[in-house]
Amino acid sequence: MSEIISLLDAAHAAVSADPENEALRLRFFERLADGELVLLLEREAVGESLEPRIFDLEDGPVVLVFDREERLASFSGGIAPYAALPGRVIAGLLKGQGIGMGVNLGVAPSSMLLPPEAMDWLAVTLEEAPEEVEAKPEEFVPPTVPAAVIAALDGKLARAGGLASAAVLAGVVYAGGRRGHLLALLDAADGAEAPLARAMNEALVFSGIEAGELDVVFLRAGDAAARAMAKVGLRFDLPAPETPASPAAPAAPGMDPSRPPKLR
Repeated sequence: MSEIISLLDAAHAAVSADPENEALRLRFFERLADGELVLLLEREAVGESLEPRIFDLEDGPVVLVFDREERLASFSGGIAPYAALPGRVIAGLLKGQGIGMGVNLGVAPSSMLLPPEAMDWLAVTLEEAPEEVEAKPEEFVPPTVPAAVIAALDGKLARAGGLASAAVLAGVVYAGGRRGHLLALLDAADGAEAPLARAMNEALVFSGIEAGELDVVFLRAGDAAARAMAKVGLRFDLPAPETPASPAAPAAPGMDPSRPPKLR
């Protein structure tokens, strides 16, 4: 097998060294969901329809994914039909199908088999949507969240370039005395509110902090509340959006969240 060269390799190595560490297991599944995976197909995709190649193993049927195209080529011995999809999309496609997932089988340190139950759990976890609430902040204070939450938020926001200009995390005291933490996303792009809120909810879920609570609000950088939070809060600067060098090509099946591919 090859040396550790990918983020998925590193996440797998960490959980393999400490298999009882739930936080590390969650981090591995977050990396699997957020990364782009190469799904081995039976034949080339036609339109929005995909036909994954299914292998019947002793433990049941599985599809095969790889986190690098060269790893797929190494497994298949040459060119093979595939679709590059986010891990979360593949998990959603497998949900309830009774099909597991083989990851980098035989070609990387992160080689492993995930049973259907793991894929169902991941798909359901990713479907959880944040609840909408109304509350009036009365005071902002420095945040006191665990380091794991800070790291999880930083990781999600680092992959949200162009969706907002920055984010500020602060402790908050609401009218009535309830205390919590508030994350303000500044200058969000049109239509970005829902995916950003979902991503922040996932950051909390995958941080491994039980019974965690984090409220999210969308503000303009010049708003009074944003300025007040900035005085005591922790600021995250989001990367600038990448400027495409040429007109975008038609999206591959599954890359548009509103139009997931169909399994055949």
